[in-house]
Amino acid sequence: MQAARQLAPEGMTIAPIEVGELPFYSADVEAEGDPASVAAFKASVLEADGVLIATPEYNDGIPAVLTNAIDWGSRFPGRSPLAGKPVALMGASPSQVGTARAQLHLRQLLGHVHARTLPPPELLLAKAHEKFDSALRLTDEGARHVLTALLERFARWMARERAIAEGEQALATPGPHRRRST
Repeated sequence: MQAARQLAPEGMTIAPIEVGELPFYSADVEAEGDPASVAAFKASVLEADGVLIATPEYNDGIPAVLTNAIDWGSRFPGRSPLAGKPVALMGASPSQVGTARAQLHLRQLLGHVHARTLPPPELLLAKAHEKFDSALRLTDEGARHVLTALLERFARWMARERAIAEGEQALATPGPHRRRST
């Protein structure tokens, strides 16, 4: 995520959304009202033009804390903060296949909650322990190139999604240029 912030195209701001403090999802907890950390998480997702998820791979899947965040992010009275939200994926792992299995798992979950996941190519950083320096800076030029291209594609895609949403909103808003039929 640090590398993504450094390589983000002009105009793109990448701000972290903390998910480690979210309580485990429970319908009983939800029925009592969202805890403050959940409300803040949902507001951050709703406010963002898109969500960039960086994940490791644990046991061929995503970490439980990320599954939990998706569980909370898929819940909202009348509308999920993740529904229709543009999402891009990236990940790093010491394995030979990077985070390919985790990202497949993540795509399945995000599809189920109706997030709009950016099509591949994504960043699947294999042998991650060889690609960062001691200060955790991404030093592998190939990976930096792939990440830069991913972020540029994501920025263009979010801009298109925003324009479409604004166009749909304008069409739905009656005004002097529109005639209403009765």
